[in-house]
Amino acid sequence: MGLAKRIIPCLDVKDGQTVKGTNFVNLRKAGDPVELGKAYSKAGADELIFLDITASHEGRKTFAETVTRIAAEINIPFTVGGGINELADVERLLYAGADKVSVNSAALRSPGLIDDIARRFGSQVCVCAIDARLEDGQWHCYLNGGRLRTERKLLEWAKEAQDRGAGEILFTSMNHDGVKEGYANEALAMLADTLSIPVIASGGAGKKEHFRDAFTIGHADAALAASVFHFGEIDIRELKAYLKEENINVRI
Repeated sequence: MGLAKRIIPCLDVKDGQTVKGTNFVNLRKAGDPVELGKAYSKAGADELIFLDITASHEGRKTFAETVTRIAAEINIPFTVGGGINELADVERLLYAGADKVSVNSAALRSPGLIDDIARRFGSQVCVCAIDARLEDGQWHCYLNGGRLRTERKLLEWAKEAQDRGAGEILFTSMNHDGVKEGYANEALAMLADTLSIPVIASGGAGKKEHFRDAFTIGHADAALAASVFHFGEIDIRELKAYLKEENINVRI
């Protein structure tokens, strides 16, 4: 059966509130991140990801106080990202209660940050998040919450991140984000079949079948979603029961 596939709710936080948009824009509020995190921990989520989505763009640090409040209410692995530019930021967030950190823009700008985190804290602490958009047949990586396009391509950057010591890749398809028509399964399979570290699928969940497809067609190790969980469209326990029926190994 292999390792159990993971279901991961994601809290995108802006100004202290959980928000969710479509294709990285048109954000709407989804509730208090502490209460949502607590509810997901009780509902059978395998992990939780907290992303301070405007920290890099606004040039500030992630709110460590909110991280501490969430960590106190959950008993599942907890990844935090947003505004992480140096080892001191990682240390601050781990001290605040995070189990792992997610680096995105800063790692693209200074890839050595991944080496530094892996060397100091271990690869298991470093999640390399990649926001990419499919344009003219190429997956381009983006900075600052999807605002700035780079010339880096998805697969070559993911391979470099792995080589530098990242423990996981969190791939978000900007084309699929919030559209609820399924994950970018071809790109996911390309990553999963090339890399030796886990790949987390993000962007596109709209129904239970989309999670199944991310695992069976996309070969993802974990599937992340936000709005379908935040707005009560999919219940995590029901999702896991469905996946079990589809012969996908999940923790019930």
